[in-house]
Amino acid sequence: MINDNDSFVHTGMQRTAKYAYIGVSIASIALGIIFLVFPRFSLDMVTIICGALITLIGAVKIVGYFSKDLYRLAFQHDLVFGIILAVIGIITMLRPGRATDFICVVIGTAVLADGVLKLRTAISAKTFGIRYWWLILISAAAASILGVLLVIRPSGSAEVLTMLLGCSLIAEGILSLCTALAAVRIIRHQRPDVIEGQGRPLD
Repeated sequence: MINDNDSFVHTGMQRTAKYAYIGVSIASIALGIIFLVFPRFSLDMVTIICGALITLIGAVKIVGYFSKDLYRLAFQHDLVFGIILAVIGIITMLRPGRATDFICVVIGTAVLADGVLKLRTAISAKTFGIRYWWLILISAAAASILGVLLVIRPSGSAEVLTMLLGCSLIAEGILSLCTALAAVRIIRHQRPDVIEGQGRPLD
């Protein structure tokens, strides 16, 4: 039998993970828009900001992995991915002058990897009968393409690079936001038949 206190803790962790995921998604989109509108940031500043965001995203992914939502789709690959991102983000912030090229490869690879993994998530979401699985699919495909472009960097211009980073961050933010909103269902009191936002048992 599940203790009420344990149930409260687990549910609280689920909520924290979901809303933190939404929060960093919105932060990624906002930062991407800033990079697009103001592409003349110094590359060192861009690197430091991206390093901080990567560290935050890594921490949220780790928390998300240990939460327990109904479908176990959104956070299923996030433990190792989160640890890697957090470590890379910290290294990037500590050595920004030598990390500009590195950060492009890291963010591009991370966006590409997350996009590919979320393609699988979209297919699983469809299997579960989640209505908006196609939003995850489309955003995952777009993120994957932008990730590849960021890794190969077709132009060496600092402004173009910053704008490409901006597009990649927006795509990653939209992908994470769609995943969190469409595929995360919080289980109330650890009972799989009582779901947040629903007043009736699952069919």
